[in-house]
Amino acid sequence: MFLKQKKEGHLIEVLGLNDLVNPTHKNVVGRLSYGEELQDAEKFAKADLLFPSGEELPRCWLDVHYRDKELHK
Repeated sequence: MFLKQKKEGHLIEVLGLNDLVNPTHKNVVGRLSYGEELQDAEKFAKADLLFPSGEELPRCWLDVHYRDKELHK
């Protein structure tokens, strides 16, 4: 899956989809899709990533407490 960096606009190939959808993990392992050579894998903060369309990542992927208000009702 490819995501885009918010500031630089570079595409990131996400290598660990489990890290991406787990809200307790703040980083994902991926590599920049940059140039002709395959880049080395590195960690990227999920808060700094978007979908290539510019849409934000789902809150349930970022915030472990996204449904806490519903539990207190």
